Amino acid sequence: MNERISVNITDGVADVRLTRGDKLNALDKQMLVALGETGAALGADKNVRVVVISGEGKAFCAGLDKSTFGLLVSDDSPLNDQSKEQGMLEPRTHGIANHPQYATWVWRELPVPVIAAVHGAAVGGGFQLMLGADMRYVTPDARLSVMEVNWGLVPDMGGTPIMCRLAREDIVRELVYTGRLFSGTEALEYGFATRVMSDPLTAALETAREIAGKSPDAIRANKRIFQAANYANAADALLRESIEQDRIIAGENLMEAISSNMAERPPKFTDWEFVEAPKTEADTSLLDNM
Repeated sequence: MNERISVNITDGVADVRLTRGDKLNALDKQMLVALGETGAALGADKNVRVVVISGEGKAFCAGLDKSTFGLLVSDDSPLNDQSKEQGMLEPRTHGIANHPQYATWVWRELPVPVIAAVHGAAVGGGFQLMLGADMRYVTPDARLSVMEVNWGLVPDMGGTPIMCRLAREDIVRELVYTGRLFSGTEALEYGFATRVMSDPLTAALETAREIAGKSPDAIRANKRIFQAANYANAADALLRESIEQDRIIAGENLMEAISSNMAERPPKFTDWEFVEAPKTEADTSLLDNM
């Protein structure tokens, strides 16, 4: 479909592959755009009954491209005073989601089932992308992480409400607070993986073909029911992600987290110097209900 993603549709099964294998399918601007556009196009295609999403090369998706972090600490950083005042991430650009969140949430909103076939790394935004699928087939030695905290950030690509539905809250909190790596086998134990096997792509395509043979009316209706039952407050959760990330962007510790990672040195954070982003009417409403 474009230089970041390929799509092959056969007998109602859309085989979607991230094709930036030389960069471990890391998320740059073009990849985020491609994910959203691809998902939207497949959602509008009545001939698509199931989607399988995977990554070419050695990884499913290694998260946000490190070059993006380098830009944030450069002289041309978009994190200037004006952007901090505006709250870059709070505006909803795609329904209940902002642009980065849509790269994950579009797969949840797809009217047909989505299966993620995961191998290698699925970390940060890549882990959240994996969670966007209805089902996740994972290799036992896959390397997974909610690693945003290691860069001084929060997970803000729509994964928060999904994580909290799949796993126990204390497990989610530990993984988010520590940013530690965990395996595909652990992911199955926690509830993030549906099945663990050595060849998840072959298994995912087999399951997809089975689903494609069922009544498309029943399959689509079932997905609508699951969406309505599970994510009644998803809009609030996604907006909360953006509000908190904007507040982090407004502070000094984000620059230190990124700079120390880029320089491979221990970080030196400043305590209690957190600057809040301006509150919106929606923000105030959310805080009143928390």
